[in-house]
Amino acid sequence: MSRLLAHGMGTEPVAPDWPPLTEAEVEEVVGPARVLWRSPRPLSAAALVEREGQRLFVKRHHRSVRTPAGLAEEHAFLRHLRGRGAPVVEVLATARRGEWVYEVHSAGVGTDLYQDALSWSPFRSEGHARAAGAALAGLHLAAEGFTAPRRRPQPLVSSFTVFAGTDPLAALEEYVAERPSLAAALAGRPWRDDVRRVHIPFHRRLAPYLPGLEPLWTHNDWHASNLLWDDSAGEVSTVLDFGLSDRTTAVHDLATAIERNTVQWLEPSFPVRLDQVDALLDGYTSVRPLRPGESTALPELLPLVHAEFALSELGYFHGVTGSAENADLAYDYFVGHAEWFGTTDGVRLLEHVRHRVTVGQPMT
Repeated sequence: MSRLLAHGMGTEPVAPDWPPLTEAEVEEVVGPARVLWRSPRPLSAAALVEREGQRLFVKRHHRSVRTPAGLAEEHAFLRHLRGRGAPVVEVLATARRGEWVYEVHSAGVGTDLYQDALSWSPFRSEGHARAAGAALAGLHLAAEGFTAPRRRPQPLVSSFTVFAGTDPLAALEEYVAERPSLAAALAGRPWRDDVRRVHIPFHRRLAPYLPGLEPLWTHNDWHASNLLWDDSAGEVSTVLDFGLSDRTTAVHDLATAIERNTVQWLEPSFPVRLDQVDALLDGYTSVRPLRPGESTALPELLPLVHAEFALSELGYFHGVTGSAENADLAYDYFVGHAEWFGTTDGVRLLEHVRHRVTVGQPMT
């Protein structure tokens, strides 16, 4: 097997944190099979395999990241979505072998056009952004009626708890206390002062609109590389990777989609694709128009939407992979991404979204 490199926290490929899946261990889980492609995504080991002419997707987690019970939470959501006709993969099996936990899915229908795309890279076209927005809205409609509680504390879940209520500082203390690895990672950092300085002013703007946001299970990692495409029609054919899913709100998921795809955090000066912001919102609202409370909350959520996942990454890098460098980057993301929304470019994006969702037209 040739040496596999993975996506890192920057633009350069890095050695993977987790050993790549081998054909021998895949066969232990699914029977005789051939590995066709190994994923470069960094937080687990995954591969597309072929068994008796059928393509399957096999993903391996360390038990410190996912247990069978942890996987069961997102798998229940997937089954609900499939039952409502959403284009998601089928969960076929979960298995545990020693320190590893495996999940097996159907491979999905469509072409993986963004197979090698990093997070925070743009769509190839406005058409793709519009189609992704429409697919996200359809997923939210299908998610209605799934009433499971939010997920138990575990690494690498994108939640909306700290900034979802009236007292984010108290909620943050509770969030940290439930996650010992995160608490250890924050020791020695000025996190309380940073939150008061950077995040709390944005939360004050958001707070009046929180009562109008209904809880909903959401995807929480809506990026082009988590979608398969019917390229001839320019439409999303399958939605992948619900590993970050949890009970948040629809507008939190939409804000995540804007943050993941249209702000280029890995490029100098963080350019923003406003054309793709508009296309994403056009596609979304063509299927599921935003309610008044959601429209006003969306721009106020944008500076905060990455915060809890950055904290989750911080705990993961400190307590699971032991990477001080990546832990530092995760903390920089926790503070810096919110901080950027106070800059000229960040304010411009917020004003653009605010105008777009209230007036219904892009700013000229």
